[in-house]
Amino acid sequence: MLRITELRLPLAHAPDALRPAIATRLGIDDVDLLGFTVFRRNYDARRKTAIVLIYTIDCEVADEAAVLARFAEDRHVRPAPDTRYHLVAQAPADFYAAQRPRPVVIGFGPCGIFAALVLAQMGLCPIVLERGKPVRERTQDTWGLWRKSVLNPESNVQFGEGGAGTFSDGKLWSQISDPRHLTRKVLDEFVKAGAPEEILYVGKPHIGTFRLVSMVEKMRAEIVALGGDIRFGARVTDLLLEDGPADEAGRTRQLRGVVLAGGEQIRTDPVVLALGHSARDTFAMLHERGVFMEAKPFSVGFRIEHPQGLIDRARFGPNAGHPILGAADYKLVHHAKNGRAVYSFCMCPGGTVVAATSEPERVVTNGMSQYSRAERNANAGIVVGISPDDYRQDRSATGPVSPLDGIAFQRFWESRAYALGGGGYRAPGQLVGDFVAGRHGKAVAREFGGVLPSYKPGVTLTDLAEPGNESLPGEVLAAIREALPAFERQIPGFAMPDAVLTGVETRTSSPLRVTRGKDYQSLNVAGLYPAGEGAGDAGGIMSAGGDGTEVAEKLGARMIAGA
Repeated sequence: MLRITELRLPLAHAPDALRPAIATRLGIDDVDLLGFTVFRRNYDARRKTAIVLIYTIDCEVADEAAVLARFAEDRHVRPAPDTRYHLVAQAPADFYAAQRPRPVVIGFGPCGIFAALVLAQMGLCPIVLERGKPVRERTQDTWGLWRKSVLNPESNVQFGEGGAGTFSDGKLWSQISDPRHLTRKVLDEFVKAGAPEEILYVGKPHIGTFRLVSMVEKMRAEIVALGGDIRFGARVTDLLLEDGPADEAGRTRQLRGVVLAGGEQIRTDPVVLALGHSARDTFAMLHERGVFMEAKPFSVGFRIEHPQGLIDRARFGPNAGHPILGAADYKLVHHAKNGRAVYSFCMCPGGTVVAATSEPERVVTNGMSQYSRAERNANAGIVVGISPDDYRQDRSATGPVSPLDGIAFQRFWESRAYALGGGGYRAPGQLVGDFVAGRHGKAVAREFGGVLPSYKPGVTLTDLAEPGNESLPGEVLAAIREALPAFERQIPGFAMPDAVLTGVETRTSSPLRVTRGKDYQSLNVAGLYPAGEGAGDAGGIMSAGGDGTEVAEKLGARMIAGA
């Protein structure tokens, strides 16, 4: 099998133009092209009037060796890599005859799902502990916040089956290095669970919330069919730790099990910690129990909304609305004069801004879309990077910042947002024109213009930069105020006066890292395997799923080898 990369055809090429283009590229007769599949299709929209499609093609030819010899110096014609997933180990059928402890997975978001799935496929029958509810019950609770301003702290956008990724744009791409093609494993399992097959080849695949719900249920059913157990409403409140001699990594503490909120103990040696980035009470427990953690950078900012048509025209020109291109996205970065980096985050074409808090009387925003991406507005986070030194709570302290300080920082601004919104989980917002101009007091618009915000329970127009009552730190506000006109130069209309900023976006990533060693275990607790976004090792559905897969491999291979 050969792989051709960078095969370019016009956007409007005929459906049957691909085969002759492949034959021409390889310099072979049509009869010698035995078959082909599209591995990836992307587009180049730098010239709006001449957009081209860029294909990666896997093809079978009559004399592969001869073709490869002719193209030996051409890096765009190479043997196709094997992207199939292969289990690293398989437990024997009688593995649990000796009453060994079963592996536990804490959390059932993208990372936990794939950790549990791979463990189940290896024959290790994992026990999954999820503090929230099954995905359909969770959906009802989430709509309760959006429509009725009623928050369930254990069942919301952050907690419950499917994790935060369920109520998102469902983006299925990542910039991680992936030499083992683990993200392909994620895509294959999603298609198996009912995702459209196009996610296997389109350049920026996505699914959307409605489809994710049924997919999550099917993946749960497969885990159960393979011998796994899924327990909902099972919040872990403590770890069972035992001191002993140092292991090969110098760890003197061994995990022996977990304790649930009701007092139940589950005895086990290996635990996958797939918490997600919002399990703040669990992070506090881990810190209290001495599990090694460290503060890390993250970002805070606002959601911005524009008419989707404006973004489509700016990116695609006369080709806006083409069915292959779909709703346009963007990726923007600006380095402000105060040294802060401002960038677009989790851009959701044709989507909505959603309430994503998990704690009472705090406001958090995120972006979400459906598979169609057909809503009237485009939205994205416009966020600013901050470091642990920015959020250190004890300004007189020196040395490493407490790993819990980032959570305290997030909580402060989320509570401020709740107050600025007027309560009831309404979010504070401001028109871009007022924000960029630095207007305050009565000069700030109290009515929306041409852009109606999508956030529910609703947006209260206010002054996001009111002196002494700012919605975010002053240096963050200054950086965003500078960045918006700069982004206007890249996307005409980006700083349109009627565009809406909605606050606040605080949970871009985990504020801490539960650091692990080369064996994927905690640095100081043997048997504890931190994983995914909450542990600081992933960011998004694909990287979290890939990390869960890799952690499960390490844990599973270790269990089977030690049998």
